[in-house]
Amino acid sequence: MSKRLDVLTAVKELAKRAAPHSVVRGMTAEEAKPTTVDPLGMVIVRSGDPGDPEIDLSPPTYWWEHRIPIELAGYGAGTKSSQQVLDDMLMGFDREIRADPTLGGLCNYLDADAPSDGEVEVRGAGAVGWADFAIIAFYSTSSALG
Repeated sequence: MSKRLDVLTAVKELAKRAAPHSVVRGMTAEEAKPTTVDPLGMVIVRSGDPGDPEIDLSPPTYWWEHRIPIELAGYGAGTKSSQQVLDDMLMGFDREIRADPTLGGLCNYLDADAPSDGEVEVRGAGAVGWADFAIIAFYSTSSALG
């Protein structure tokens, strides 16, 4: 497997730990935004864009800054609004990134950009909050395809 795919798989696993009660989707046939949201929330991990690498020539090393989009959806629950539920999910991602900012050695570093404020859609009887952000994985490969 390529390092790119290893990193994406590890980020999807990170998402499962960050939002353990939510359904985690993405990088499969269910790539499109679903029409229903699981009652406990949902996380969609997109493949993103590794961009154009910086290149060292001797030995050839490709330095990637891979932006991996993450979409979050959550219903208000109990006394928490959908925005508070989304904030809890975001803090889960923050904890996981801080706990292992190298994805077990796959990356030089992981970072995240600031999340969107979140949109609210009314579906059925509940308001669904949506937010998105990107995890940025910094890593190197010895091949432009690897």
